[in-house]
Amino acid sequence: MSIRRRLTIGVTAIVLGCLAVAFAAVYAGTGGEVRTQLDDDLNADMEAFTRVVAVGPSGIRAAATAFVDGQPYAPNARLLYARLPNAPVPVTNDRDLVTPNKADPDGERARRILGTPPGARDVDLPDGRRIRLLVRRVRTATGVVTLGVGESTRLVDRAQDGVLRSFLTAGGLAVVLAALAAVVLATRIAGPLRRMAGVAARIQEGDLGRRMAQGRTAGEGDDVTVLGDAFDSMLDRLQAAFDRQNAFVADASHELRTPLTVIQGQLEVLALDANPPGDEVRRVQRLVRTEVVRMNRMVDDLLMLTRAQDDGFLRPSAVALPALTRDLLEAQRATAERDFRHESDVAGVLQADPDRLAQAIRNLLRNAIEHTADGGLVSLWTQSEPGGWIVIGVDDDGPGIPEDERDRVFGRFHRADARGPRGSGTGTGLGLAIVQAIAAAHGGTVAAQASPAGGARVVLRLPQFAARAG
Repeated sequence: MSIRRRLTIGVTAIVLGCLAVAFAAVYAGTGGEVRTQLDDDLNADMEAFTRVVAVGPSGIRAAATAFVDGQPYAPNARLLYARLPNAPVPVTNDRDLVTPNKADPDGERARRILGTPPGARDVDLPDGRRIRLLVRRVRTATGVVTLGVGESTRLVDRAQDGVLRSFLTAGGLAVVLAALAAVVLATRIAGPLRRMAGVAARIQEGDLGRRMAQGRTAGEGDDVTVLGDAFDSMLDRLQAAFDRQNAFVADASHELRTPLTVIQGQLEVLALDANPPGDEVRRVQRLVRTEVVRMNRMVDDLLMLTRAQDDGFLRPSAVALPALTRDLLEAQRATAERDFRHESDVAGVLQADPDRLAQAIRNLLRNAIEHTADGGLVSLWTQSEPGGWIVIGVDDDGPGIPEDERDRVFGRFHRADARGPRGSGTGTGLGLAIVQAIAAAHGGTVAAQASPAGGARVVLRLPQFAARAG
C-alpha cells in the first residue's frame, strides 16, 4: 500500500475516531441533561403531590382525587397516580395506563407501572413507549400511600435524535473534507519521496547528476526539505568519491603507461639475446628499478590526493613554529649542494596536521632543489598576518615560473619546463598538487609568485596560528 493511501486512511480514521468520541460525549450529555431536568420536574410534582396527600383536609382519597383531577393526562402531560390502602383501583389522571382495558387486556402495562419500586427509573411499556417514573411511599394516618409521577421520555429521545442527525450531517461532511485534505497532504508528502525514489532509480542506472533540489517546489515541509538536503549532500559526496576514483584511474593509467612501456621494451630487448652480457643485464636492472620506484611513488601520491577530501585525512594538533620549518630545512642540507637559508620573524603555535604540513613543506623544498643548480639559493621563511594567519614561503634563484604557468603548476602531472622534476628522473609532477590538496584541507591556500631572488616563490597560507609573546 502506498504512503499516500496509508496517510489518507490514517487521517480519515483519526477524524472518525474523534467524531465518535465527541458524538458519544454529546449524545450522553444531552440525554443526561434532559433527563436531569425531567427528574427535577418530577420531583417537584412529587413534593406537591406528597404534601396534598399528607395534609388533605377531606381525607386522603379526596385530596388525591382533587390533585389528580386538577392535572388531567394528555400526551405531553405527566402521569399521576396514588395507590391507597385497601383500594383496588388507584386514583389517577389516566386510567388507561394503570388499569386493564381494551388496549391492555392482560394488564401488562398497568403491572409494569404499578409494580415499579420506589425511586426514579425508566419504564418500558409493551407498546414500545417509555416513561420516566418517580415512585414514593408516603406514610399517613390511614396507612402507606404509594404515589407515582411519570412523564414520557420523548423529550430525551428527541434531543438525542437531534444530536444524532446533526452529527451524521456534520460528521459526514467533516469526514469527506478530512479525506480530501488527507489526500492533498499525503500527495504533498509523498511527492518529494516519489521524486527521491526516481532520483535513486536514476542513480542506480549510473546518472549521478540528479539532485532532489532540482525538482523541489516552494512550501514543502521542513522535514522533507531536511531529508532532501541530506540526500543531496550524500549524492554530492558519492559523486565526489566517484570523480576522485575516476580521476585516479585515469591519471594512473595515463602516467603508468610510459614506465610500463619502457620496462616492457627493455625486457624484450634483453630477451632477444640468449646469453646477454652482464653489463646489459645490470643496465636493464637499474632502469627497471628506477621506473618501479617512480611508479610506486606515483601511486602513493595519487592515493594521497584521492584521500585528501575524505574525513579523517587530517589529524590536527599544536605545531610549534619556527621549530618545524627549521628542522625540515636542516634535513634537506644532506640531500643537495644548495645555499639553504631559514628566515622567520614569528614564533607561535599552528593548529594543523604535523605530518601533512611537513609533507607539503618538503615538497616545496624538493621542488626548489630540483629547479636550482649546485650552490643555488633555497630559502624557507615564515611570516604572520592579521587574523591568525601564517605564511610559509619557499624562494629559489632558479629559472622561475612563467606568469601564465603559475596557476597551472598545481595541476596533476604538470611540469613547467623540461629541466624540471621529470628531467631529473625522480619527480612525478604531483608535488605541487599535493601541496594544494593539503592547503585546501587545512582551509588555506597556495600560490606561485616571482621570487626577489630571481627564481620562483611558492607561498603556503594557513589559518589558526597563535603567535607567542616574547
